[in-house]
Amino acid sequence: MSDTTPLPHVETTPIPGLLVVRLDLRRDPRGWFKENWQRAKMVAAGLPDFAPVQHNLSFNGARGVTRGIHTEPWDKFVSVASGRVFAAWVDMRQGETFGATFWIEMDPSVAVFVPRGVGNSYQTLTDDVAYTYLVNQHWREGFAYPALALDDPTVAIPWPIPLTDCEISEKDHHNPILDPATAITPQRMLVLGGDGQVGRALASEFPDAVVVGREQLDVTDAAAMAAWRWRAHDVVVNAAAFTGVDAAETPEGRRAAWAANAEAPARLAALAREHGFTLVHVSSDYVFDGTSTAAGGYRETDPMAPLGAYGASKAAGDLAVAGAPHHYLLRTSWVVGEGANFVATMQRLAEQGATPSVVDDQVGRLTFASELARATRHLLESGAAWGTYHVTCAGEPQSWADVARSVFDLEGRDADDVTSVSTGAYAATRPGLAPRPARSLLDTSKIEATGFTPRDALAALREHLAR
Repeated sequence: MSDTTPLPHVETTPIPGLLVVRLDLRRDPRGWFKENWQRAKMVAAGLPDFAPVQHNLSFNGARGVTRGIHTEPWDKFVSVASGRVFAAWVDMRQGETFGATFWIEMDPSVAVFVPRGVGNSYQTLTDDVAYTYLVNQHWREGFAYPALALDDPTVAIPWPIPLTDCEISEKDHHNPILDPATAITPQRMLVLGGDGQVGRALASEFPDAVVVGREQLDVTDAAAMAAWRWRAHDVVVNAAAFTGVDAAETPEGRRAAWAANAEAPARLAALAREHGFTLVHVSSDYVFDGTSTAAGGYRETDPMAPLGAYGASKAAGDLAVAGAPHHYLLRTSWVVGEGANFVATMQRLAEQGATPSVVDDQVGRLTFASELARATRHLLESGAAWGTYHVTCAGEPQSWADVARSVFDLEGRDADDVTSVSTGAYAATRPGLAPRPARSLLDTSKIEATGFTPRDALAALREHLAR
């Protein structure tokens, strides 16, 4: 029957995120049947993919039992299994809609999605009422959450049955009235690795985010990670990484790379499963060996085959992040932001009058950190499908020597002052140099199909140098 029933009808309310769902109730002489929760259809109809982890049932024997107004720290999907209830909600979250109300009568054909931070209450209109609700966090014994007086004159809920005639718990008789000082703080994005190039760009793109560097939260410290208040965040962006490609080839560097690039993402994926946040993780073209000759470059589904220890650690992190229910994995290449990077080095050499030799047989595309931040916002706000996306700037592929010449030209130097050298010749003078992918092109058609248009690399470089 699940293959033939139509999509439920979803209606918005004055409370943002609170959604009424009209279910298809199939009646026959035996009674009725409904698909109370069918993930694919609910998401297709417009409900969030909220990943419930617990199913609760509440039974009330008599008409007039009244519960609430309770503001729980999780999302819930509420429906009625038998009887009828009057249900009311109050927005307890900070913001313009604080104190907004909505109420509706519910029978088995009506369900409601209740977002975190919205207070809910129910009054039975018949005897023998059972209602059921799915939640996306586990209930904990003794956990206290905000509540509101049922007879609060500010919200003025029009209870069908006078509260003086109702069965109400002793606790609910003593709940406080609405107070803006106790409004629930909304969950905020958390940016890890905030002292790096990508982290700084994310901080600029998301000024309301909580941004932490290694001193505030070391992602390789298991105890510190376990102690963090993850439920305060709805999105966690992991821009923390060990990026010493050459150092990763040493025993000490390999351990550090594995801790930051593989173990930490695995830990974050487990935390995302436990606490329900969306995990955004930044990865690298180094997970590939650089031998692909595909015109557009590596696609997200191409097999990973890293050449060195750094790439292997990033590939392991990619596999771990894929285990998070709600995740965006952004692979990128040749990152340029605020801080030490290839473009900054070439700019300094141009200013100093140097004539560098730069490899010309490694090909790829620049990615400005601001472009990664912009892609992150796009994926989060567009509702794009979870999964892996390649993100770089647009334009013709370039070698490192090509990029260096562009920098010299934009800095007023003769591009011919940059000479070309092969990777082999360059490596011969530098013992311990890690292997690099010769062709780092990443195909961005998947993220473009979601409506994202990458910026032209040369235009972005010109703007970056003009600052």
